[in-house]
Amino acid sequence: MVRILLLAAPNRRGVGICCFRRWFVKELADKDKQVLEQYRAYLRLLARLHLDPRLRGKLDPSDIVQQTLLQAFQGLTQFRGKTPGELAAWLRQILARNLALAVRDFARGKRDIAREQSLQQAIDASSSRLDAWLASEETSPSQRAIANEQALRLADALEKLPDAQREALVLQHWQGWSLAQIGDHLGRSPEAVAGLIKRGLKQLRTLMKEEG
Repeated sequence: MVRILLLAAPNRRGVGICCFRRWFVKELADKDKQVLEQYRAYLRLLARLHLDPRLRGKLDPSDIVQQTLLQAFQGLTQFRGKTPGELAAWLRQILARNLALAVRDFARGKRDIAREQSLQQAIDASSSRLDAWLASEETSPSQRAIANEQALRLADALEKLPDAQREALVLQHWQGWSLAQIGDHLGRSPEAVAGLIKRGLKQLRTLMKEEG
């Protein structure tokens, strides 16, 4: 309503309305971009977790995330939510569709709605595990908003960890792998993996405090 009133306000001097309109629309677009940009690391974490193994080494998760954010920006008028949590869910839906389409393009097949839905459920489950790391399930709306903000900060902090530490933490907390399984995957002993996780958690807490 504020936007309508501002743009419809008469200009008694007869100058500047067109320039103001262009400036105002640009300001709104810049704010939308800033809001969406906050979710980049969060989406990249989820994309890394759910990128089809056949595409690893062939497709950068960052490219999928960039495409997701671009589509979200272009389609913001379709978003009907009112909370950061609803925005995150909407972005996850777009991400799931893009991940499924990447598999389709790789296999040169038709769009698979069932695959998209399965990916959506898997991505939502990963996001829930991320939330569970930060807060209990029974929280007030204000606490859920704080948890959503913390989830974005956690994803940003994870991006800053050394690759091995980040992967070890992700595999343990999101995939539920044991130290032995992570060790086999990384080519390290369970003891070395435990050290990676310990150092990673310590650095993660430091980064979270600094960003808080």
